[in-house]
Amino acid sequence: MTIAKIGIIGGSGLYSMDALENVEEHSIDTPFGKPSGHIISGTIDNIPVVFLARHGKGHRLIPSEVPYQANIFALKKMGVRYLLSFSAVGSLSENMAPLDMVIPDQFIDLTKYRKNTFFGNGAVAHISMANPICTQTANAFKHAVNDLNQEDEETSITLHESGTYVCVEGPQFSSIAESHWFRSMGAHIIGMTNMPEAKLAREAQMGYATLGMVTDFDCWHPKEEHVNANMALMNLMKNAERAQKISIRAVKYLHLNTPESIAHNALSNSLVTPLDNMDEKTRKNVDQLLA
Repeated sequence: MTIAKIGIIGGSGLYSMDALENVEEHSIDTPFGKPSGHIISGTIDNIPVVFLARHGKGHRLIPSEVPYQANIFALKKMGVRYLLSFSAVGSLSENMAPLDMVIPDQFIDLTKYRKNTFFGNGAVAHISMANPICTQTANAFKHAVNDLNQEDEETSITLHESGTYVCVEGPQFSSIAESHWFRSMGAHIIGMTNMPEAKLAREAQMGYATLGMVTDFDCWHPKEEHVNANMALMNLMKNAERAQKISIRAVKYLHLNTPESIAHNALSNSLVTPLDNMDEKTRKNVDQLLA
């Protein structure tokens, strides 16, 4: 099986990686079902990379239908230690405008119906999510955006290097009352997909970071149009073009630096149930997460 330390999850608008060479498709089964689609492996400047479209081919999965457990477990099976996530988000902050990009460092999870852990069924672990983003992996996004701004005269990306992402169930957009409520929580951006993705990535001991690509002002802003699908899609496609370029530079940064992450030992420090007390099937799953 192809082994790649660097994985990319493409969100809305980012359904493939144009820069990938030596492309292969992998149909992977996991104890948690099948992932959103085929895992795509390839190389970027001879650097092994695997890619997964979060919403599946043709964008056919609403956020609640994304098989988050299977996605993360499949990427883990392929050797991923650093996971770069791209996500479309709405802005809840005056200074984060459409087409800006945000690297959130905190999450508020308001999802309701999603399986958010690999544990249970005879295995207990309590992973820390105090600092849910891997700083070292996030640095790859920072360097990539800064490099792109310097190298490409037509590119001028405003990057916000921190912020709080509130994750809602969807697929509906917020009411005005909800949008103001999220702002009162201290949230800066809103999306529907980074939870439980970030939690599962931490349980799988992956250095995880996400780049939020702003498409709209949700519906709280008194002077801006309320978000709708057409508006979001228009800005989403503009962001996707830039995401292709950012991903190349982020992959190269991680390849050259291969930093140690707090995530790489997170599970081994969080297991409560001794491995010897687990049944064979559960032990095998946990061993894969610990690998």
